Amino acid sequence: MPEGDTVFRAAHRLHEALAGTEVVRFDIRVPGSATADLRGETVHEVVPRGKHLLERIGDHTLHSHLKMEGAWHVYRRGGSWRAPEHKARAIVGNDRFDTVGFDLAMVEVLPTRDEERIVGHLGPDPLADDWDPAEAARRLGADPRPVHVALLDQRNVAGFGNEYANEILFVRGILPSRPATETDAAAVLDLGARMIRANVVRTERSFTGDARAGRSTWVYGRENRPCRRCGTRVRSGPLGATATSERNVFWCPVCQT
Repeated sequence: MPEGDTVFRAAHRLHEALAGTEVVRFDIRVPGSATADLRGETVHEVVPRGKHLLERIGDHTLHSHLKMEGAWHVYRRGGSWRAPEHKARAIVGNDRFDTVGFDLAMVEVLPTRDEERIVGHLGPDPLADDWDPAEAARRLGADPRPVHVALLDQRNVAGFGNEYANEILFVRGILPSRPATETDAAAVLDLGARMIRANVVRTERSFTGDARAGRSTWVYGRENRPCRRCGTRVRSGPLGATATSERNVFWCPVCQT
């Protein structure tokens, strides 16, 4: 599923295909921005911000969010698409490439000067050049909610999703329901930053160091299977800030306290 490392790689691919070129095709297929037309403008850059993608074109930004199902594809101009056309939500093309966003949960064209309206609330991003671990630790360490919930709150730290939260907490030996105020937030985030930076350059995400199918995670997706450390069966259950934001959480009852 898309998390900060997935978005980072997507931004890199889009930047390589589009940056410095003139837009010759621009088609937004969502209400609110469907009439936007940036043809003739130059793509300055494509940058990630947590789980958000920002394509800066002329004086405007095409903002998108992948959520659970979204993806951006890059095709040679005129090439066949690998997903159905009716799922396309945004198309940006130049004279060499078409970039197509499928199943995007959020698409908006706005003046670049207004970007803070959509990403200004985000906490520090471990994949950004301006990563501020001290500020991220301050925010996480002050959150009285379960640490799993606090890690997923993008206002504390931007980029971690459910898979990362589960794996970080297992490696640190922390029960997901423990209040974040009772954890070593700096150590949690140091581990998380190292994990996501290692995965951003991998073809397949892995937390164990083994990318083979079924061996890449410690606890995530391994309910009722033996813990890789102690052999106890991995447990799972719902946890979230609200009933509508619950995620399936995985933990070892022996290794995590």
